[in-house]
Order: sequence, then structure tokens, then C-alpha cells
Amino acid sequence: MKKKRSDSKRKLHIEQWHIIAGFLVLYDIVAVNFSYLAALWIRHDGEFALIPSEYLDAYTRFVPIYSVLCIVVFWAMRMYHSVWKYASFNDMVKTALGSGVSSVIHALLITVFFCRMPLSYYLWGACLQLIILVFARFIYRFLLLEVNRIKDVQENRIVSRVMIIGAGNAGQQILRSIEKDINHTDKVVCLIDDDSNKQGRYIEGIPVAGGRNDILYNVDKYHVNKILIAIPSASKEDIREIINICSETSCELKNLPSIFQNISTNITVGNMADVSVEDLLGRDPIVTDMTEVYGQLKGKTILVTGGGGSIGSELCRQVAKQDPARLIIFDIYENNAYAIEQELKSTCPDLPLTVLIGSVRDSRRLDDVFKKYRPDIVYHAAAHKHVPLMEESPCEAIKNNVIGTYKTAYAAMVYNCKRFVLISTDKAVNPTNIMGASKHLCEMVVNAFDRRIKENKCDEIARIFTHLEDKELAEKYSHRGNISSDTEFVAVRFGNVLGSNGSVVPIFKKQIAEGGPVKVTHPDIIRFFMTIPEAVSLVLTAGAYAKGGEIFVLDMGSPVKIDTLARNLIRLSGLKPDIDIKIEYTGLRPGEKLYEEILKDEEGLKKTPNDLIYIGNPIPFDSDVFQQQLTSLMYAAYENSDEIVSMVKEMVPTFRPQQ
Repeated sequence: MKKKRSDSKRKLHIEQWHIIAGFLVLYDIVAVNFSYLAALWIRHDGEFALIPSEYLDAYTRFVPIYSVLCIVVFWAMRMYHSVWKYASFNDMVKTALGSGVSSVIHALLITVFFCRMPLSYYLWGACLQLIILVFARFIYRFLLLEVNRIKDVQENRIVSRVMIIGAGNAGQQILRSIEKDINHTDKVVCLIDDDSNKQGRYIEGIPVAGGRNDILYNVDKYHVNKILIAIPSASKEDIREIINICSETSCELKNLPSIFQNISTNITVGNMADVSVEDLLGRDPIVTDMTEVYGQLKGKTILVTGGGGSIGSELCRQVAKQDPARLIIFDIYENNAYAIEQELKSTCPDLPLTVLIGSVRDSRRLDDVFKKYRPDIVYHAAAHKHVPLMEESPCEAIKNNVIGTYKTAYAAMVYNCKRFVLISTDKAVNPTNIMGASKHLCEMVVNAFDRRIKENKCDEIARIFTHLEDKELAEKYSHRGNISSDTEFVAVRFGNVLGSNGSVVPIFKKQIAEGGPVKVTHPDIIRFFMTIPEAVSLVLTAGAYAKGGEIFVLDMGSPVKIDTLARNLIRLSGLKPDIDIKIEYTGLRPGEKLYEEILKDEEGLKKTPNDLIYIGNPIPFDSDVFQQQLTSLMYAAYENSDEIVSMVKEMVPTFRPQQ
């Protein structure tokens, strides 16, 4: 019994909107009948005495019938179910359609069953009915918005005065979404669009105040403190230019991501995102047709050294999706290796995955790995890369980068791996630090292996295993007889990677979060940047294009001034450089140079099927002399010799150490 009573109470419960709908029904009954009475009055010059009795009689007798018909039609059109404080264009369409249908029914029934009325009666009645119905429904929203606007002014609730850049479809939808929100603290005060046909006109009552060149003027004129960029179809160059202009203001800045360029509806202010650092690169992302590349990975055993690092882990992610026979992650740092292992187990549960801990310095460990798994492709990403740290420990840079690369390449050759791809850096070009010089030597190692293989002289490649001669391993390799291999050795060179471990961007963000100062080495220092996915797509593409001996180079567009990048990051955080967050210039670090280069002048360029990827011709060198020097360099590194920098300088003529 108790349950039945509660159910009946629930059924009898009247919501607030039911009451509003009831009043609206009464209003509509009065409105529709008043409209046609007013039409008769207008038709007869505003004098009721002039209205013929047959017209009044027909009208009076039809009133109750028409009242019921209108309510039925309006209810069927769901005109009583809308939330009128959010009244929209769709609600107006429904009201107009309901009014039109009822007007047609009115004309037919009163003419057929009662009396043929004057033509103006039908026309004026329909028009007045539509106006009065729409007025009642939208005056509520208008008054509500006006009351809230007055409250906002009185209570100082308007926190942000907003400029929307882009008066197209996306900009208009974002404008409407802000205006619809009765609890919003943002007020759109102007729009910006480069289309001269829109400038000087109004959208939703908001002026289109000019183009991008007028941004700074209008920020001051309208006291703007928030800017929303709503042009998802714009090129990266345009976005970067607009962001750079906006960065000269102290406004909070948000951008509509490019994924919305093909979406025509349901774009709201909630879709706006913080401006990403990638937006500051000033170029469209590198897009490579990866069909052929991925086809070469399917069914292959792939080894990624340094697989837990920034580049290595992204390589693993992309390779894992291409159905390899096995993916082997090889890393010395167990935490990184464990993290990428757990991620791949979650995202690719069917992936044949092997995670191995080990060092590329360890010849025996490498030999065991290659002997057991026989990888088809090796992506060699393991390296020390921090410039200042390597300046203090140059022998470690040689041991890990140069000798580690040599040992990995040797194992790849001995076990006839199909392809060996070295991850190099722009710091290898005319190096001024030991890290860059070590990567230059790595490129020479790759080139030396490629030459010997093409000359069928694999046995002449020096067997550099450890700092002491590993007689056991040397004897094992010698028992293999004449080594024959067709391994293709290539290098891939690119600049700084956004978001990588040790990248300047995370460091700047951390310093900003801590309240500063943001430390920049020099006001004029510039760097090339690319995203991690771009870097990995280049590495994979290099593997597909490889013929052996190439150095693949990416056209990375315009370099970015680090000081400008730091200031933009501060502004993107809603703060002011040198006011809220200080910028401190610390001076160039040991081995650091102002300008990075991607390609040596001597190397020249060759095109590939991808217009943004080129091939540099390595500088010629004597392979026999290089092997002798490399052997001496290995011994010196393991003896922690103070002469290591001088020895590297002799091997790399373009190396200009700053010390």
C-alpha cells in the first residue's frame, strides 16, 4: 500500500514547467483569437461598428473550436516542452511552423463551415498570430538576459571581456554558446576577421572590428582581457602569426583545435583549449604517407634500443600497432622500460612483446640479444643527449654514444639484421660540444659499416668489444668464418623534440608554475623544433627509404627564438613576462651555441619522395684511419683520459669545442 501511495504521489507531482506550460496555453488561447479579431478591426479602419454582423458572428462561433485546435497543434509541435530561458532558433522555427499550420486550418474551417472572410482577415490574422506567439516566448529570454546583464554590472560579475578571432561558423557558434550561458562570466565585446566583407558589420549585435592587424588596437579600445581564436581551418603559419600578435597583449589566450575544421555544428566555448606549444612552431605538421612504411614493419622482429626514452617509447607505440612478429624494448633504465611495457600491454594486449634490461656498452649482452631474437630492424635511440652533462663527462659520451653505437651496429651486421637506423641530432653538424661531436662520430660509424658491407669487406671491420679485449667473444666471432651481411645502415637527423625528456618546454613550464624566474641562456639563441610524432614518422620513413649510407634530414621550417618561446609560454599561462614572471639570462652553457644547423654545407641535398625529407651526402673520410682512431678513442675513454676532447677534435675536423 505504501508503495502505491508513493507512486501516485510521484504521478501527481507537478513540475514548475507544467505551471509555465499551463499559463502559456491560456496566453495562446487569448493570443490566437485576439490576432484574428484585430485583423477584422484593421480591415474595417479600426472601427468595430463597421464590421458586418456575419463576420463577427462567424468569428465568435469559431473561437472555441479554433482555441482547441490551436492547443492540439501546438502541443503536437512540442511548443510547450521547451526551456524558454534557453530559447533558440530551433524554437522559433517550431513556433513559426505551429502558427502556420494552425492559420491554414483556421482559413479552411471558417471558410467551409461558417463564412468566407475578407482576404486581409486571413493574412493579417496569420501575421499577427505569429508575431504575438513568438514575442511571448522570446521576451522571457530577453528579459532574463537583460536582468542578468544588469546584475553582472552591479555585482562586477563580468570577469573577462572577450575578443573572438574568426567570424565564421565556429566563431559564431562560440559567441552564441557564451551568450546562452546565463551564469557565464565572459562577455564578448568584439570579433576579428580578415574578411573585409564582414568588417564594420555586426553578428548577434557584436561588431566585427577589423582584421588581424587591428587586434592590438581593439584590445585597448574594448578593454579585452581574453582572446579566443576560432579559426580551426587556418594554416599553422596564420595561427602562429596571430598568436604572436596576441602575445604582445596581456590577454588570456585560447585556441579552437584544428580537429573542429570539418565540424559544422555543436561547437561551444568548452571546446576551446589552451594554446599548445606546437601552435608556435609556425608550420603544418609533417604528414607522411606511412602505408609503405607500416607495410615493412608487419611480421618483422623489431628492436628499439633506448626504448623507454621519449623517441624510443613513441617508436614502440607506433611499431606496436603494425602487427610486428615481435617488438623488443632494450633499455638500461628499468623505470622507463617498465612504464612503456605496461602501457603497451594495456593498449596492445596481443602484441608479442619482450622487454630487456641492458646496456649498449655491453658486447656480451648485445650478442645474446641478437643471437636469441635475430631482429630484422633495429632503431638505435639509446644515447646520452644532455649537452652540459656530457661536457663534464666527455668520456661517458664516447663510451655510450660512439662505442655503444659501434657495438650495436656490429651485432646487427654479424647477425644479418636487415636495417639499422641511427637516431642522430642537428648538434652533430659543426659541433661545438662533445655530445654533438659524439653523434657526428656515430654517423661516421654508420657510414663506415655501410661502406664495408657494400665492398664485401665485413671481416675488415674492427672488432671493438670492450675496453679490454674480449678474447672469448672475438674467438666466437672468428669461428663464424667470413662474415657476409647485407644490413642497410642509415642515420636520421632532426632538431629539438617538444616534450621530450630534458626538452626546454617542460623546464620552462615547471619554472613558470613555481613562479619563476624562467631561465634563458641567451636572448638571441634559436633552435629548430619538431613534435615527437613527427620525429618518429621521420625515423620510420627513413627505414622505408633506406638504401644504405644515407643521412636523412627533415626540413623543419623556421627556427624558433627561445626567448620568444619563453615569453609566449608565460603569456599563455595568463601572466606577464618581466612583471609576473621574471626572465633571467644565464649565459650560454658549456658547449652550447646560438644557432643550430641541420646540414653541413659540404653535404648537399638530395630529394626523397617526401618533399620535406632530404638526404645529405656524408663527408668522405678514410675508413681504415677512422677504425684505428676509434680503437684508440675507445681505450682512452675507458681509461678516462683527459685527452679525449683533443682526440675527438682530430677525428671530427668540424668540431670546435668552446672550452
